[in-house]
Amino acid sequence: QVQLVESGGGLVQTGGSLRLSCAASGGNFRTYGMGWFRQAPGKEREFVASINWSGGSVYYADFVKGQFTISRDNAKNTMYLQMNSLKPEDTAVYYCAARVGGGIESRKASYEYWGQGTQVTVSS
Repeated sequence: QVQLVESGGGLVQTGGSLRLSCAASGGNFRTYGMGWFRQAPGKEREFVASINWSGGSVYYADFVKGQFTISRDNAKNTMYLQMNSLKPEDTAVYYCAARVGGGIESRKASYEYWGQGTQVTVSS
Protein backbone atom coordinates (compact mmCIF):
# COMPACT_ATOMS: atom_id res chain seq x y z
CA GLN A 1 0.00 0.00 0.00
CA VAL A 2 1.40 3.37 -1.01
CA GLN A 3 1.31 6.14 1.55
CA LEU A 4 1.74 9.78 0.64
CA VAL A 5 2.39 12.52 3.17
CA GLU A 6 2.36 16.19 2.21
CA SER A 7 4.17 18.89 4.13
CA GLY A 8 5.28 22.48 3.71
CA GLY A 9 1.94 24.25 3.72
CA GLY A 10 1.22 27.24 5.89
CA LEU A 11 0.25 30.89 6.00
CA VAL A 12 2.07 33.28 3.68
CA GLN A 13 1.51 36.82 2.50
CA THR A 14 0.66 37.75 -1.07
CA GLY A 15 3.77 37.52 -3.21
CA GLY A 16 5.43 34.99 -0.93
CA SER A 17 6.67 31.51 -1.68
CA LEU A 18 6.20 28.02 -0.32
CA ARG A 19 7.71 24.67 -1.17
CA LEU A 20 5.45 21.69 -0.73
CA SER A 21 6.83 18.19 -0.33
CA CYS A 22 5.18 14.81 -0.83
CA ALA A 23 6.96 11.88 0.77
CA ALA A 24 6.05 8.42 -0.50
CA SER A 25 6.44 5.06 1.18
CA GLY A 26 5.27 1.51 0.70
CA GLY A 27 5.57 1.37 -3.07
CA ASN A 28 7.91 1.76 -5.99
CA PHE A 29 7.95 5.53 -6.15
CA ARG A 30 10.42 5.76 -8.99
CA THR A 31 7.94 4.07 -11.37
CA TYR A 32 4.92 6.23 -10.53
CA GLY A 33 3.52 9.22 -12.29
CA MET A 34 2.82 11.93 -9.73
CA GLY A 35 0.57 14.92 -9.50
CA TRP A 36 -0.46 17.89 -7.40
CA PHE A 37 -4.09 18.93 -7.03
CA ARG A 38 -5.77 21.57 -4.92
CA GLN A 39 -9.21 22.17 -3.48
CA ALA A 40 -10.45 25.54 -2.33
CA PRO A 41 -13.47 25.84 0.00
CA GLY A 42 -16.69 25.15 -1.87
CA LYS A 43 -14.90 24.18 -5.06
CA GLU A 44 -14.00 21.00 -6.88
CA ARG A 45 -10.55 19.52 -6.52
CA GLU A 46 -8.53 20.74 -9.49
CA PHE A 47 -5.37 19.70 -11.25
CA VAL A 48 -2.23 21.76 -10.66
CA ALA A 49 0.73 19.87 -12.09
CA SER A 50 1.98 16.42 -13.01
CA ILE A 51 5.39 14.81 -13.48
CA ASN A 52 6.29 11.52 -15.07
CA TRP A 53 8.24 8.70 -13.43
CA SER A 54 11.67 10.01 -14.40
CA GLY A 55 11.00 13.71 -13.98
CA GLY A 56 11.69 14.24 -17.65
CA SER A 57 8.17 15.32 -18.51
CA VAL A 58 5.98 17.81 -16.67
CA TYR A 59 2.57 19.28 -17.33
CA TYR A 60 0.84 22.24 -15.70
CA ALA A 61 -2.64 23.60 -15.47
CA ASP A 62 -3.12 26.74 -17.53
CA PHE A 63 -3.50 28.93 -14.46
CA VAL A 64 0.01 28.05 -13.22
CA LYS A 65 1.62 30.28 -15.90
CA GLY A 66 5.16 29.76 -14.68
CA GLN A 67 4.24 30.45 -11.08
CA PHE A 68 4.73 26.87 -9.83
CA THR A 69 7.42 24.26 -10.52
CA ILE A 70 6.96 20.54 -9.99
CA SER A 71 9.96 18.28 -9.43
CA ARG A 72 10.88 14.96 -7.87
CA ASP A 73 13.82 13.19 -6.28
CA ASN A 74 13.49 9.46 -6.80
CA ALA A 75 16.43 8.77 -4.49
CA LYS A 76 14.44 10.38 -1.67
CA ASN A 77 11.01 9.10 -2.72
CA THR A 78 9.81 12.69 -2.66
CA MET A 79 8.00 15.07 -4.98
CA TYR A 80 7.97 18.85 -4.66
CA LEU A 81 5.93 21.85 -5.69
CA GLN A 82 7.71 25.18 -5.57
CA MET A 83 5.12 27.95 -5.46
CA ASN A 84 6.15 31.55 -6.06
CA SER A 85 4.29 34.86 -6.29
CA LEU A 86 1.42 33.43 -4.30
CA LYS A 87 -1.97 35.11 -4.45
CA PRO A 88 -5.05 34.83 -2.22
CA GLU A 89 -6.75 32.75 -4.90
CA ASP A 90 -4.06 30.11 -4.42
CA THR A 91 -5.50 29.41 -0.97
CA ALA A 92 -6.53 25.76 -0.88
CA VAL A 93 -5.71 22.35 0.48
CA TYR A 94 -3.01 20.90 -1.73
CA TYR A 95 -2.95 17.16 -2.35
CA CYS A 96 -0.34 14.94 -3.89
CA ALA A 97 -1.32 11.85 -5.82
CA ALA A 98 0.40 8.84 -7.36
CA ARG A 99 -0.53 6.69 -10.31
CA VAL A 100 0.85 3.29 -11.18
CA GLY A 101 1.04 4.38 -14.80
CA GLY A 102 4.26 6.34 -14.99
CA GLY A 103 3.20 9.12 -17.32
CA ILE A 104 1.80 12.58 -16.73
CA GLU A 105 -1.92 12.89 -16.20
CA SER A 106 -4.36 15.67 -15.28
CA ARG A 107 -7.45 13.58 -14.49
CA LYS A 108 -8.14 12.83 -10.85
CA ALA A 109 -9.62 9.43 -11.68
CA SER A 110 -6.29 8.28 -13.10
CA TYR A 111 -4.57 8.43 -9.70
CA GLU A 112 -4.80 5.45 -7.37
CA TYR A 113 -3.20 6.94 -4.26
CA TRP A 114 -3.76 10.24 -2.47
CA GLY A 115 -2.27 12.07 0.46
CA GLN A 116 -4.26 13.77 3.21
CA GLY A 117 -3.43 17.26 1.99
CA THR A 118 -1.65 20.31 3.34
CA GLN A 119 -3.30 23.69 3.85
CA VAL A 120 -1.93 26.71 2.01
CA THR A 121 -3.34 30.08 3.01
CA VAL A 122 -2.31 33.28 1.26
CA SER A 123 -3.25 36.48 3.04
CA SER A 124 -3.87 39.74 1.19
